[in-house]
Amino acid sequence: MKKLVLTLSLIAACTGIVYADGNAFTPLDFNDTAYGTSLSSGSNSSSASSAATEEAIGNGNIQNAIQQLDNAQIDIRNELLNIKTKFADVDAQYKLVKTERNALKKQVRAVERRIREIDKAKEKIRQNML
Repeated sequence: MKKLVLTLSLIAACTGIVYADGNAFTPLDFNDTAYGTSLSSGSNSSSASSAATEEAIGNGNIQNAIQQLDNAQIDIRNELLNIKTKFADVDAQYKLVKTERNALKKQVRAVERRIREIDKAKEKIRQNML
């Protein structure tokens, strides 16, 4: 019973979304006449030519916007390339420092081991003296 109620409420919610009014998705400056659709049944040649002009202007604006987006994308890709180059440099430095650190760590262990061996040798000599 619970599954049935849950399923029906989910279906009702989805259908409500499907049948929702499209006003939420239209821009605030939406104008039907700018897209060449007229509500009058009679057609004037001047209104048709003005609609075509507005449509051409709209296409020019869209093409300009696309060109600007292309330019922005090129700039961002160039910036990405610069960042990747810097990252590669820093990564190389990191690997060099890491290798140097490991080498120094091995040297520290070797010296500490020698000190422990000397301490053990001194302790054995003291025990033999007694």
